[in-house]
Amino acid sequence: MTSVYLDYNASGLVRPEVLEIMAKALADNGNPSAVHAAGRRARARVETARAQVGELVGADPTAVVFNSGGTEANAQGIASALAAGCERLIVSATEHPCVAEAAANAGAPVEVLPVDANGVVDLDWLSQALARPGRAVVAVHHANNESGVIQPVVEAAALVCAAGGWLHVDAIQSAGKIPVDMRVLDADSLTLSAHKLGGPQGVGALILKEGVSGVRILHGAGQERGLRAGTENVPGIAGFGVAADSAARDLETMASHVGWRDAAEARVRAAGATVIGGDVARLPNTLFMAVEGWDSPQQLIILDMAGVMVSAGSACSSGKVKPSKTISAMGLNALATGGVRVSGGWGTTESDWMWFADAWIAAYDKHKTRAAERVREVA
Repeated sequence: MTSVYLDYNASGLVRPEVLEIMAKALADNGNPSAVHAAGRRARARVETARAQVGELVGADPTAVVFNSGGTEANAQGIASALAAGCERLIVSATEHPCVAEAAANAGAPVEVLPVDANGVVDLDWLSQALARPGRAVVAVHHANNESGVIQPVVEAAALVCAAGGWLHVDAIQSAGKIPVDMRVLDADSLTLSAHKLGGPQGVGALILKEGVSGVRILHGAGQERGLRAGTENVPGIAGFGVAADSAARDLETMASHVGWRDAAEARVRAAGATVIGGDVARLPNTLFMAVEGWDSPQQLIILDMAGVMVSAGSACSSGKVKPSKTISAMGLNALATGGVRVSGGWGTTESDWMWFADAWIAAYDKHKTRAAERVREVA
């Protein structure tokens, strides 16, 4: 073994059972809208997956709308809220870029829901904002994709419901890592993405609360109960379903990552790293950290050379040298260019976390030595 993969929040490694079901679906490539035997088999795969995905988040299968992934799902959720009469958009300051962009491009006034120094949304601010005129759609992700910080969605839902608004919850990072139940969260719309669960890339779902109507953003035929035109991606959807089923069974196992993560975290803290959101509830698989004066790209390159694959934060910002939106929103601007996100998943072991800690501490020691030498040269 020459490397470890610790970037599951960007994209999880595909589970073997997912590869198996997708291969079977690809080999039997009927159109699920066809009435012949191959079409009926394809339809059965889609509906089995719909039940599996619904079960993962406590939703009725009929509430699940399959699509191309989290970005499309979030865009459709926001569009559905606006079509239902929402006039304002309130989006948390640390929301994923696809949610923030969907809100910004919708043409309605956008208000930013601030977070505190731990990255938790300000419920007092939200309460005051909801008291102002105009029905609002409020977008709060269940857990931040960079820091893993878990948001008080249930409390936010109570405020939104009392004000007659619409709560949109991006649960893409939390599903499969902690329990997610739409009935408990009381979200009007919720989104998922298969590849965060060990499924394939390019397939996701919008899930709507009972009694809530969605709108289509892709037009054509009547697939997905008229809410998403286009022939269903049967192999991808089948893989999504199996990944959801496996992730639901793995929830207890995922909890074991806390101890592994915390042990590695204690070591990098002692070496000088600041843990982002480390004082509040987080996903069990996620560590987001930074040091002042050491940019993320430098760290990622050195770690990659040491066989450790991690990221600087949101995968949608990878390769872009710019401050972390999450860290900046928390008021930690001095650390915003130095974030490193470490995230495990179904294939991660305790030794993987230790490998990361060893590699990062060794790299940071060298960085401090070089920095000290530069200071002496200038002096």
